[in-house]
Amino acid sequence: MIFSDAFMAIADPSRRYLLEELRRGPKTVNELASGLPVSRPAVSQHLKVLLDAGLVQAKAEGTRRVYTVSSGGFLKLNIWLDQFWEA
Repeated sequence: MIFSDAFMAIADPSRRYLLEELRRGPKTVNELASGLPVSRPAVSQHLKVLLDAGLVQAKAEGTRRVYTVSSGGFLKLNIWLDQFWEA
C-alpha cells in the first residue's frame, strides 16, 4: 500500500531533510550528501526508499541522477489525509 510505504519513508529524519532540500529544487546525491552527516551511499539508500514510496523521482543527466520531489506521491498522501479534515 503506497500510504504505509510513504508514511514509513517520511518517518526518518534524514529522509525528511532530503525532501525539504528537494522541495527547494532538483539536486544530485552529492549535493544532498553535503548537508548530512552520513555517507553518500547512505544518502543513496535513503533516496531509494523515497523513490520506492513514490515521493521522489530521478532523472538521468549524463552520468548523474538528478532527484526531484514527486508531486503525485504527495497528492496521494494529501488525499488520504484530507479525509480526516473533511469528516
